[in-house]
Amino acid sequence: MKITSISVDSVAVPMKPNTVHSPQYEDSCHQFDWRGRFFAEVPKYIYQISTDSGITGVGESYRGVLPQEVEQNVCALLSKDPLTFNLQALPLASGRAYDGFEVAIYDLVAKYYEIPVYRLLGGAFRNRVAVDYWTGRRTPEDLERTAGLAQKLGFKGIKMKCALDDPHLERVHAIRRSCGPGFSIVLDPNQRFETVACASRIARSLEGLGDIVLEDPLPRWNIASYRFLREKTSIPVALHIHLPYAAYGQSAQELVEAVKLDAIDYLSVGGGLAAFVKLGGMAQISGIPLWHGTEVDLGILDASYVHACAATERCTLPSDIIGNFLREDDLIIDPLVYEAGEVLVPEGVGLGVNLDLKALESYSLEHRTYTL
Repeated sequence: MKITSISVDSVAVPMKPNTVHSPQYEDSCHQFDWRGRFFAEVPKYIYQISTDSGITGVGESYRGVLPQEVEQNVCALLSKDPLTFNLQALPLASGRAYDGFEVAIYDLVAKYYEIPVYRLLGGAFRNRVAVDYWTGRRTPEDLERTAGLAQKLGFKGIKMKCALDDPHLERVHAIRRSCGPGFSIVLDPNQRFETVACASRIARSLEGLGDIVLEDPLPRWNIASYRFLREKTSIPVALHIHLPYAAYGQSAQELVEAVKLDAIDYLSVGGGLAAFVKLGGMAQISGIPLWHGTEVDLGILDASYVHACAATERCTLPSDIIGNFLREDDLIIDPLVYEAGEVLVPEGVGLGVNLDLKALESYSLEHRTYTL
């Protein structure tokens, strides 16, 4: 089998109205900007890798991928036989473009062998993956409505963005009014609680208010501060690690340091298929539960997350696989199936989802096809 052509579409799919922040926070939410643009406006790439055997694999990149990274990986793949690749270390250029091409290669190879992608990752530990709802920074009143909607959709928890001076206690009380004490909450300030003193003050104010987790409360360069925070609060602390393949070694070292210092309760991991499963193995040895992070993605990348979660034994916490609830379109024909706060693992060959070519054309900003 030989790769004969690769189609690349740059796409930008807007968010549905009122799915991220309350209007009061829109202008101040710089953590969602990418070089001055709201994150949904930053293009992603959709890849279609075709072969002389008639099989095509589809992939989706993260946002913010550089065009030169795409072209480097296209050149690395054209004319090659994907069946000869070591799927844990593909012959691709490093960078954020890697993971989208990795998804397409896994889809392609799994289609060739007529198996689901999770079998290429070692097999499934589960056929359903727990998922929580996601939202940005909201006023307590707006959050009460949003959490209530999430619960009506079947979700059992919500993850929300926040900043140091936000009304954290009022927000938690709003969720409790709407959803009750059993509805889980993850607060993700993107490292902006600044100091152990600030983070512990916030954490202590929320103790006794049900299932609450702090994700990345402090700067990740100082893992020791996570240990100090854990000593000052009963609320669990999670560390987020994003795993482009080239950074796997660095991310693994971060986890090793966190484990040695007994600095975290949970782990949130984003990134490629092979690297996620590898880091999940380290989490298994360390006894740390994890979930899959997100960049509020489209259907192809979300489907790849589901396969990775299914194949990772320690991935038992609700993941952020939520894009099709928030984006205008997920660019796949049939959406992933969600039931009672879980997403079903696709059982078809490859990723088990099919690219919606009509929707792709509608949202495409630029189309290029590379051939031999």
